[in-house]
Amino acid sequence: MPESATPVRLRIDFVSDVVCPWCAIGLVSLEQALARTRGEVEADIHLQPFELNPHLGAEGEELVGYLGKKYGMSAERVADNQEAIRLRGAELGFTFDMECRRRTYNTFDAHRLLHWAGEAGGQRELKHALLRAYFTDGRDVSDYDTLVDIAASVGLPANRAREILGSDAYAEDVRTVEQFFQQQGIHAVPAIIIERKHLISGGQPVEVFEQALRQIAAAKPG
Repeated sequence: MPESATPVRLRIDFVSDVVCPWCAIGLVSLEQALARTRGEVEADIHLQPFELNPHLGAEGEELVGYLGKKYGMSAERVADNQEAIRLRGAELGFTFDMECRRRTYNTFDAHRLLHWAGEAGGQRELKHALLRAYFTDGRDVSDYDTLVDIAASVGLPANRAREILGSDAYAEDVRTVEQFFQQQGIHAVPAIIIERKHLISGGQPVEVFEQALRQIAAAKPG
């Protein structure tokens, strides 16, 4: 693309959960691909909700046992997968601390805050803060005090965050969006949908996202 050309603007819906390690990898990888295509592609990223563990109670569940039960994996297989995830994260500059991350949690309330942040501004900053809080620091991202603290850390008003968590605010919005993407056939995450029609699944390498962005931008009608 010539230096003077106007970048092509693409809509990207990033469907994910904040306790999904491949979602963290996918988001960082996508953002690095966008950095590589800066000047050629501009993206409007919409973070969309998906719950891996919608039936978990407030206390969550011990991670290794939960993964073993849900996916039929042995403790050894879980450990191997965790190490592969840790290494992929390290390549991208994202820290997975497997010693801190001992439990998995219900994330519905985190998604309510993310929906609010999509309106108030700072959605992607909040998403990154939630991912770091869970995967790097091992924090409970279902706990209200923790969620308020994370929201405040990215400049969102703590009082409003607490009001939202103490009410049903944005609950119906989140459920509606979740149902929409499930009806579109999204049953695993991350699911990256570009221009509402091009689907990329999983935490792909930066190069895969980079190639896709360039191809889709080149094919988009002027």
